[in-house]
Amino acid sequence: MAREGGGLFAGFRVLGRFSSHVPHVLRYHGRHREFYLATAVGRSVHTYNVKKLGIVAVSNALPQDITCLAADRMLIFASYDNILHAFARNKEVVHTYEGHKARIHLLQPFGDHVISVDVDNVLIVWNIQSEEEYLQVDFDKATFAVSAVLHPSTYLNKILLGSEQGSLQLWNIRSNKLLYSFPGWHLAVTTLEQAPAVDVVAVGLISGHIIVHNIKFDETLMKFQQDWGPITAISFRTDGHPVMAAGSPIGHIALWDLEEKKLMCQMQDAHSTAIAGMSFVPGEPLLITNGADNAIRVWIFDGPGGTGRVLRSRMGHSAPPTKIRYHGQNGEQILSAGQDGTLQSFSTVHEKFNKSLGRGSINKKKSKKKGLKLDTMALPPITVFASEVAHQSDWDSIVACHQGYITCTTWNYQKTSMGAHKLRPEEFSKHKPIDIYATAVDITSCGNFAVIGLSTGQVDVYNMQSGIHRGRYGKERAHEGAIRGLAVDGLNQLIITAGSEGLIKFWKFKTKDLVYSTELCSSPSGILLHRDSGILGIAFDDFSISVLDIETRKIVRTFSGHHGRINDMTFSPDGRWLITSSMDCTIKTWNLPSGCLIDCFLVDSAAVSLTMSPTGDFLASTHVDDLGIYLWSNRSLYSLVSLRPLPADYEPSMVTRPSTCPVQDVDVAGEEETCDEMIEYISPEQLGEQLITLSSLPESRWKNLLSLDVIKKKNKPREPPKVPKSAPFFIPTVPGLIPRYIPPEEENDTQSKVVNLGVLAQKSDFYIHLEEALSTNEYTAPLNLLKSLGPSNIEIELRGLAPEGGGSMEVMLSFLRMIGTMLNKKYNFELAQAYLALFLKLHLKILSSEPKLLEEVSRLSMQLEETWIHLRTLFNQSLCVLTYMKSALL
Repeated sequence: MAREGGGLFAGFRVLGRFSSHVPHVLRYHGRHREFYLATAVGRSVHTYNVKKLGIVAVSNALPQDITCLAADRMLIFASYDNILHAFARNKEVVHTYEGHKARIHLLQPFGDHVISVDVDNVLIVWNIQSEEEYLQVDFDKATFAVSAVLHPSTYLNKILLGSEQGSLQLWNIRSNKLLYSFPGWHLAVTTLEQAPAVDVVAVGLISGHIIVHNIKFDETLMKFQQDWGPITAISFRTDGHPVMAAGSPIGHIALWDLEEKKLMCQMQDAHSTAIAGMSFVPGEPLLITNGADNAIRVWIFDGPGGTGRVLRSRMGHSAPPTKIRYHGQNGEQILSAGQDGTLQSFSTVHEKFNKSLGRGSINKKKSKKKGLKLDTMALPPITVFASEVAHQSDWDSIVACHQGYITCTTWNYQKTSMGAHKLRPEEFSKHKPIDIYATAVDITSCGNFAVIGLSTGQVDVYNMQSGIHRGRYGKERAHEGAIRGLAVDGLNQLIITAGSEGLIKFWKFKTKDLVYSTELCSSPSGILLHRDSGILGIAFDDFSISVLDIETRKIVRTFSGHHGRINDMTFSPDGRWLITSSMDCTIKTWNLPSGCLIDCFLVDSAAVSLTMSPTGDFLASTHVDDLGIYLWSNRSLYSLVSLRPLPADYEPSMVTRPSTCPVQDVDVAGEEETCDEMIEYISPEQLGEQLITLSSLPESRWKNLLSLDVIKKKNKPREPPKVPKSAPFFIPTVPGLIPRYIPPEEENDTQSKVVNLGVLAQKSDFYIHLEEALSTNEYTAPLNLLKSLGPSNIEIELRGLAPEGGGSMEVMLSFLRMIGTMLNKKYNFELAQAYLALFLKLHLKILSSEPKLLEEVSRLSMQLEETWIHLRTLFNQSLCVLTYMKSALL
């Protein structure tokens, strides 16, 4: 059964993704007078300004990952598989070109046309606006497999093609003629680049040679060679320095002086993977590079020796992150440890606040001398880490365990580097055993101590400031099996350890004495403590989860439902939700107070690590074989979301992971409607036959009906308000020599204000409904009308039922039957009492003199008595249960 409406979490955006193996594209915006950089990241195109390297646009996502990228003055062209798309305004797809049978691997914009080449060696020239094929050329793969394409500068309607066989061909696209065939160098051409000089082209070969060739006279001007493998990218400086840069598959960059015809300098380890794209900014000493290591770098050449330094960069993990945790209490930084061995901090606010703490190393100085590629001192990737903001400006605030390594490292967040200490037991200070390694770590909330658990069952505590060993839990070791998790409470009173043998132990933090030990139903795979509430989450190897209260030391909740290994857990800031991720590709949210599953959704790749923001606004996740950190917004903060338990047969739906651009929750309005229908409980008029229901009207509508005469008497003014006499515009005078004013005459208002009701008698709506109900016996309409009136209007309506008020005996009888119906159905109970009391007060004389009305009143009296007896029984029963519960609690 699939649940209607939206879930608890909605995809927001992804952090830490900047580049892929696809070469970047550099564009100039004439109106802005600024250079822009476009890179392919997954299924979208990111556009950055070169000035600040800030992201300015993210395109809409294509159905598959982008494999080829190009751009002209107006459009960005991106292809996946055999389909080519054109993006306008860096965002929406405006053209689609379909016609290739195989994957496109080369693109070249060409005036009003764009050229694409697929792996089956078919070249198609497309008309950009009409999306029609202008020309199609099939090359023989055995003799000329196209591997590079270039439009030489000033060569009208001509393109230069490079091949895997090493030869080059110059074609006229307009006439579809082969103009010239260059014999080449019998080595595969990997890249072609236009030199600043007309007719000169740089040809990169698979052997590492770079040939600077004049294509007008078919003459080689100069030849260079690098020893790092094939040439992946070439670019020329155009700011007055005759320099050519070349990229290699291992991340090094060579800079060649074209005047001296020699190697000028090397920039080693510019990227940790192959240099995918390389562009000198025209007229500026800036070089932009990108690579598959998820990094974009802008290098500036302003120093001696001609070498470049990093001016600006955007970089994420070059290998998938393994562990993420929010750092601090503001919810703005996420610490992430990756398989590439680095520890990085990603900002949820802006990319400019991202920072890398570097790669773990046994000896940092020796590592820097050797370089990244030859570094034998590099530590294995971080598996678990813990961080605290207290004292982070004074000493190291992060401690980390490395895969299969006994030494734990400290890291300094403020200095963004490795810390001063290497934490390991003293007995292993001289030799490092291969089979013993650190498995779990935690830092006290004060930031003074780090607690480390080993695979042997040892648990040691160290001082973070000095790195000194401060003791061990247990005589030799805390557990018989490996430590699967440990946690320190918020006040440094208790430390909780979990061992693979299936025991949870509580120790006094200071004295190191064992306080309590309990056996678990299965071997734990990890534990997580919510310090504020004292709730401990325990994940087991049998895919179940238990929640333990550290005050009572009892298991208070047990959850089952995952069908794969539980990778990570996180608590919501208030401790009400436990969110878990598993290898079954689900992310589940458990509500601890109710003990129920309230949300579950599927992702296409299992979540390896989870962390919830301390402010509760985002859930962050990392996934198998993915470089990004995905943010999911907590929809319960800004829209109506069902927190009811999910049914047993609930089938989670697949949720698409978000892109770089923040996702607007566009379906919120529509989802809210369905959500309202699902959440809003419309109570029936009567829950059960034995129960009595009150109306939902405010007390002011019925409580004071019997006291209306008293209220009117209190509110009556002492004397009627007098209207001030208005002076006439022309004051009259007595005729004569001496003008005298005529005094105003006193108005004698002796006219009677008594209205003859008989003349104005008119039936009200309530009166008409009561008359109709005599025959239909349906009293809903008159009752609803009466409920909508105020106390004064109710009194007027009830007075008008008597014959002297213009009513009749039949209507009075009908009113009494309406009260009887209300008592029978046992709803609007207090209204029935109030209306009947007012009716009796107004018409007691008439009721006692009319036999029919008297009979109806006596029947109502018996009915009231029975209802009150039944109500008293219910009250007594409830009071009895309450008294019993109170005595049991005391």
